[in-house]
Amino acid sequence: MRLRTDIFVSALLRRVFARGDFAAVEKKGAEEAGAIFIRQHFRDGFETLYAPAPQSVFDVEESGMRLFEIRLEKAEAEKVRELLDRERKFDPDLWIVELEADDVAEIVPLADERQNPL
Repeated sequence: MRLRTDIFVSALLRRVFARGDFAAVEKKGAEEAGAIFIRQHFRDGFETLYAPAPQSVFDVEESGMRLFEIRLEKAEAEKVRELLDRERKFDPDLWIVELEADDVAEIVPLADERQNPL
């Protein structure tokens, strides 16, 4: 069983704050099952956008985890905004979480890392 979205986002924010970094919810979506998009802001003005990994990549029912994939890496903020605007038209119940942290590897679980561990 997968954790509710609002609880997952709350835990994500706490983990970020516990590390001394900053996070905020830019857009709140469906509390029970909204898709989560994560914007990682860098000091140079670029951003990385993490999106939900396709469920075909892993067994959601078995793991109960939320895994992400990198949709845009070190892109201009405008490109990230455009992509999120398109996603919002498709799914108005999505969540957008912003992080100001240099390293999110321990916070944002990536699907490709789970499939191909080193």
